[in-house]
Amino acid sequence: MIISMPENASAFQSPEFRTPGEAGEFIRALPKAELHLHLEGTIEPVTLASLARSHGVPEPSPDLYRYTDFPGFLQSFKQVCSLLRAPQDYHLVTLRMIERLHRDGVRYAEVYISAGVMLWKNESFLQLFQGICLGAQQGRAKYGVEVRWILDAVRQFGADAAMRVAELAVAHKQEGVIGMGIGGDEKQAPPELFEGVYEYARNQGLRLTAHAGEAAGPESMWGALRVLRAERLGHGVTAEQDPELVKHLARSRVPVDMCPTSNFRTGAISRIEDHPLRRYFDAGMLVSLSTDDPAMFGCDLTSEYMLAHTQFGFTPKELARLAYNSFQASFLSEEEKARYTR
Repeated sequence: MIISMPENASAFQSPEFRTPGEAGEFIRALPKAELHLHLEGTIEPVTLASLARSHGVPEPSPDLYRYTDFPGFLQSFKQVCSLLRAPQDYHLVTLRMIERLHRDGVRYAEVYISAGVMLWKNESFLQLFQGICLGAQQGRAKYGVEVRWILDAVRQFGADAAMRVAELAVAHKQEGVIGMGIGGDEKQAPPELFEGVYEYARNQGLRLTAHAGEAAGPESMWGALRVLRAERLGHGVTAEQDPELVKHLARSRVPVDMCPTSNFRTGAISRIEDHPLRRYFDAGMLVSLSTDDPAMFGCDLTSEYMLAHTQFGFTPKELARLAYNSFQASFLSEEEKARYTR
């Protein structure tokens, strides 16, 4: 079923833009949800340098955010996480993340926390999460942006480590944790390894997402759908290698978070013009735009929407559809979706 635009969305169905500035203003004004965003990937170099000084360690190299493939990105992400050590660190980066979201017109976000990395570092999730919650509370009061959390397990750490993440997610449902997911290297750890973890999470009322079809082929997405029964998929750039998968995603309306700049920077696609966003949208898939790790990839949500317009020819009405999709694809209740899209 294709979800129709609400009647009162006509305010956003303007003629074609006359100037890039007009397009930017239109995009920033669109109320949006950000559904594929890693808290640790929002940290700007100046904040990283501040964190390093506070811990008395050398500042990161200016080349930290320069990489040409997915393994290189994972190594950089690991170094970023090494500078997050105390609740006040997480308080700072959460508040600055919400400020970024506000600038992009984001009203609601579902943000990944790398709980798997915290556990691997033998840190107290409870203490660090308190810093995150304080930052979110202050950010909501100042900017009006609502944030809920998805705890992210690292695939290559194995199913036992992922189960610990699921248990943490269940324990903190009352503090804004809405779901769990798995990220990391798809090729090292296919979704089938985590069937029991996802069954437990589902039975405990968590919403389920999974990175799939980013560094591995469509079989990874099939596994996430059939075995994990994931409700939403992240990236999915390899789905078009299997036309039946594209048809299934369009029919079932399983949402797919698309992150074009991320996919280019990590080497998931070789050229930005090769990104399947336009083809998926035209095929009827429920796609939305996200930034993934915006500070690490040099983008923001406004620039991703602008890319959809300039590179892939999305009209104002189609950009509004992407924004509308972002709320429809969220884990909000139907009543909450209606409130945001109204």
